[in-house]
Amino acid sequence: MSGFRSKRRLFAVPAIAFTLLAGTAEAQTNRIGGLYDITVAGLTIGRGTLSLVLQGNAYSAKVGLEPAGIGTLFSTGKGGAEAAGWLVGSKVMPSRYTMASRAANRDFYVSLTQGSGHIRSADVAPQFKPNKERIEVTKQHRQNAMDPLSAALVPVSVGKDGLGPAACKRKLPVFDGWTRFDIQLSFKETREVSGRGYDGPVVVCSAKWIPVAGHRPSTDSVKHMASSDMEAWFAPMGRKDVLVPYRITIPTRTGQLVVEASKLRLSDNERDQAAR
Repeated sequence: MSGFRSKRRLFAVPAIAFTLLAGTAEAQTNRIGGLYDITVAGLTIGRGTLSLVLQGNAYSAKVGLEPAGIGTLFSTGKGGAEAAGWLVGSKVMPSRYTMASRAANRDFYVSLTQGSGHIRSADVAPQFKPNKERIEVTKQHRQNAMDPLSAALVPVSVGKDGLGPAACKRKLPVFDGWTRFDIQLSFKETREVSGRGYDGPVVVCSAKWIPVAGHRPSTDSVKHMASSDMEAWFAPMGRKDVLVPYRITIPTRTGQLVVEASKLRLSDNERDQAAR
């Protein structure tokens, strides 16, 4: 089951990282594409891709993961996830999420339907085996929660505050299909980055993983994650009112896990041709 948990967390991490659709012909469309390196203790174990489309206040995001570098010696698994929804002020309001992957000759699948900031339905495979210690996920735990991919998008106000403490002043309630947890962000600093398709400031947030339900509190993996000091860097790619992950770090027992952008591409100031 340790591989099962690790695979789910990988999709929740970068992860933890991405009202109505504006219906006018002038709705601006921003497209962001990214390649991410995944390393542990400085060794490359995987590659990730990100595709994000922002059209008015609607978003559509897609990520893919596959082994790379030394990771190909231990795993042939790969997978991906997709999410869509709306940005309403400072809130993300997802509508759907799917994740499918294969690892260690096992298939993993999640399908969530969402609305009004809640998880409406969930279809997952495989199911957890019964365990008396596991905290049951109730209907209440699915209220005011979102999928892991939608949680990677950070709406902010335009201006200096967008890359200041206010950007990190939030708790992200996440449901991945099996477990419910919170990611508590807090402001650390701002930095300048360059040379990977984006030149400019990023806001650096400290992050804490808080288990809520679906977990077994006594397990070493849960204790380790809950006590780890994580970090997330966010950049205003394409639009100044929406931040996306640039770098995520998580301490593991085998070294620091880092998911970091290696190449970013953005296309902004476009108009939705299909709406004309």
